[in-house]
Amino acid sequence: MRRVCACCFTSSSPNIKRQNPNSDKPSQSSVVTMRTTQQNNATQLPKDVEETPAKLSPPRAANILQNHDFSMGLQHWHPNCCNGYVTLAKSNNLDEASHSSCARYAIATDRNECWQGLEQEITNSIIPGITYSVSAIVGVSGSLQGFADVLATLKLVYKDSTINYLGIGRSSVLKDKWEKLDGTFSLSTMPDRVVFYLEGPSPGIDLLIQSVEITCASPNEMKKSGKDNASDENIILNPKFDDDLKNWSARGCKIVVHDSMGNGKVLPQSGKFFASATERTQSWNGIQQEITGRVQRKLAYDVVAVVRVFGNNITTTDVRATLWVQTPNSRDQYIGIANVQATDKDWVQLQGKFLLNASPSKVVIYIEGPPSGVDILIDSLIVKHAQKIPPSPPPSYENPAYGFNIIENSNLSNGTNGWFPLGSCTLNVGTGSPHIVPPMARDSLGPSQPLSGRYILVTNRTQTWMGPAQMITDKVKLFLTYQVSAWVKIGSGATGAQNVNVALGVDNQWVNGGQVEISDNRWHEIGGSFRIEKQATKIMVYIQGPAPSVDLMVAGLQIFPIDRRARLRYLRTQTDKIRRRDITLKFSGSSSSGTFVKVRQMQNSFPFGTCISRTNIDNEDFVNFFVKNFNWAVFGNELKWYWTEPQQGNLNYKDADELLDLCKSHNIETRGHCIFWEVQGAVQQWIQSLNKNDMMAAVQNRLTDLLTRYKGKFKHYDVNNEMLHGSFYQDHLGKDIRADMFKNANKLDPSALLFVNDYHVEDGCDTRSSPEKYIEQILQLQEQGAIVGGVGIQGHIDSPVGPIVSSALDKMGILGLPIWFTELDVSSINEYVRADDLEVMLREAYAHPAVEGIMLWGFWELFMSRDNSHLVNAEGEINEAGKRYLGLKHEWLSHASGQMDGTSEFKFRGFQGTYNVQIIVNASKKISKTFVVEKGDTPVEISIDM
Repeated sequence: MRRVCACCFTSSSPNIKRQNPNSDKPSQSSVVTMRTTQQNNATQLPKDVEETPAKLSPPRAANILQNHDFSMGLQHWHPNCCNGYVTLAKSNNLDEASHSSCARYAIATDRNECWQGLEQEITNSIIPGITYSVSAIVGVSGSLQGFADVLATLKLVYKDSTINYLGIGRSSVLKDKWEKLDGTFSLSTMPDRVVFYLEGPSPGIDLLIQSVEITCASPNEMKKSGKDNASDENIILNPKFDDDLKNWSARGCKIVVHDSMGNGKVLPQSGKFFASATERTQSWNGIQQEITGRVQRKLAYDVVAVVRVFGNNITTTDVRATLWVQTPNSRDQYIGIANVQATDKDWVQLQGKFLLNASPSKVVIYIEGPPSGVDILIDSLIVKHAQKIPPSPPPSYENPAYGFNIIENSNLSNGTNGWFPLGSCTLNVGTGSPHIVPPMARDSLGPSQPLSGRYILVTNRTQTWMGPAQMITDKVKLFLTYQVSAWVKIGSGATGAQNVNVALGVDNQWVNGGQVEISDNRWHEIGGSFRIEKQATKIMVYIQGPAPSVDLMVAGLQIFPIDRRARLRYLRTQTDKIRRRDITLKFSGSSSSGTFVKVRQMQNSFPFGTCISRTNIDNEDFVNFFVKNFNWAVFGNELKWYWTEPQQGNLNYKDADELLDLCKSHNIETRGHCIFWEVQGAVQQWIQSLNKNDMMAAVQNRLTDLLTRYKGKFKHYDVNNEMLHGSFYQDHLGKDIRADMFKNANKLDPSALLFVNDYHVEDGCDTRSSPEKYIEQILQLQEQGAIVGGVGIQGHIDSPVGPIVSSALDKMGILGLPIWFTELDVSSINEYVRADDLEVMLREAYAHPAVEGIMLWGFWELFMSRDNSHLVNAEGEINEAGKRYLGLKHEWLSHASGQMDGTSEFKFRGFQGTYNVQIIVNASKKISKTFVVEKGDTPVEISIDM
């Protein structure tokens, strides 16, 4: 019987609910296939593999296999419980079976069973009753005497979990010789999954594959079947309603085809007809088309629809494209593709992207969204395989002038020249402001000139947005990160705390440059940042915020581009101090001076984790990247209350259980996110409708059900998410409910650390979640008896500046609690800039002594809560941000070598984690041992018995 291991499992599709429109969860996602290339010769196989992306090129039209010649690395192929890579070499030992003297071929290595090799799923490309021909160029390498058999096989998976294997062909192969493998197959019925793979040689023998083709033996039969695999064709049938409503159906309403509406005021945008979804009574009512069999697993698809709305006196409303997927075990999944604000005045374009991780039994795309009574009009719908978009080149900064203040007359030596009042307020110059540069800017600039002590006094303010302004259009360079710094103060007469904001108007769009809340008559520092990524015709900076009639004072405003290189050099030094320790290996037994010692760190045990979701684990490429590059996980939605109990008493823990099983099988620790969510928009309607007593009972039931079921399985819990930004449970159940949640959670699972968790704590752009307010909240919880075990900083950040982040961490560090970045992501349309942002955040966190873990909020395109934040592109290519992450993970491994000293000791400096040490006594005697270095910064001695 063929054995199944964790790296090649498959599982049923998840039961995905409609996503709550909050930013704290991943969006629908795409798939990753690792691609590797290696330069070498044909007879000497490479030992180390460098992962590099390959250019995307479509497979040959007649061949149903994707990437049949490995021109895209291992894209679309999966090593079945072994390792694999692609090499490009000029081979001198190819025989006549080879088609080329310059062969790119795949190698399946580290094979422990004869059935291990390379596989590719072909479910959506197979039609029952059609005969297919298989042709492959294969070889073998390794310690081999005589011939080895290479087999082509189909794995057929059925709904009842039955698995059958169908042999297609066999070829006997000599070492370092290419042979041709041929065969045919035909399926009388269609399984749920069809996987093609090559296998056969004995364990320890590498399997080589130069190319593989599976073609229809009778093309006329294929043509008659209507099967079309052309990736550039629209998979929507009758997309412009030229054939009336053929292939379309209504979703809970009525659909009609028109050539015009509204007495000729509504006409098709293109073509002759459009359709309407009318008599709608629910927001999900609309027009739909089934695309089962025309959409393939693990391929990204672009969706473009032309839509508008009509009727019920509505002028604008949300229109959405959604995918309904039914899995073979009849679980329903809803995937949000895109949304747009549609109007009753003109046609608008709805654009989005989706990808299926699993093999569904049914797929339907539909248009929905407006409230009942509003008609949805659709002019056309296009769904095509997404074309690869080349990445933008790294930005080129001509004379960036790092550290140079772009604000004119910042010290006010020329009065208010260069400044103008925004609105009808009045600007004057006063004296008596601080002479020192604010701390966060000082950390960025280093030694700098003192400030003048002069400030702008803003009076006669009649609107909150009134204040001093300056045009900086020609001074801002695209993709440069700018730091913002100023001293601000407010006049008397304010009622309550006042928010002061350095803002930018970028072509009439507001950009946040930093905020601070003021409730006294002291000078306060504003520290923030921004970056412009699209060319603007007008950029204005202005200071605003206090209530009308409250005077505003602004001193020493500086906006300057930052050079991150000096900061990164400092962080490398700081990382060595904080994360590495002196290690002495003391050898006992037959050791002697001069014995050679080689130490390699296998794994850094510092927590580097990521968000995952149930849909992800149907994609074996996602799983491979996840388990190789992360040691902690958090679930995007599957533990949240609205997921585990969408309707009262209807409990769903299946998705969380399956995610936990995956993590446990790979020794990956997990965080529990989250028990409650304080923001009202994330609270189920059935909870919101309860009276106080019933709501209190529901809260206690939630605690008991969740923490009893998973006792000891989650290392952390975010107890009540985002308490700085929401107050639903406190408003309904009283001021003690938050502390009670912590106290009861601790009683139910004393082993779990209980966290607070919130966003914008680290970036200076949100006065509701300043470090000071976060500290105040935590202290209040502790005073009420809450056992707060950790501080969660989400880290959804734009244009990060190291000293600003570090300043927030320093402030939070005074609590003495472990700080975790719990949901870190960065976003930029340029993946090189995104990589820089990610490096800034990872280095700042890793170099800070109070930070004890870093969790990314996902890594795979289409499964992220923010656009342009992924590390791996939709169909598997690691982008520049992903490469930067992997590079840092490699940098944070310690290696050392040298000779044992006269006291049988070997000393080096290393990170926490697992190590392998090789002791080379002589040419014939080598000893290998493993040891673990625990977290700490003091010297440590480790005894190794030889």
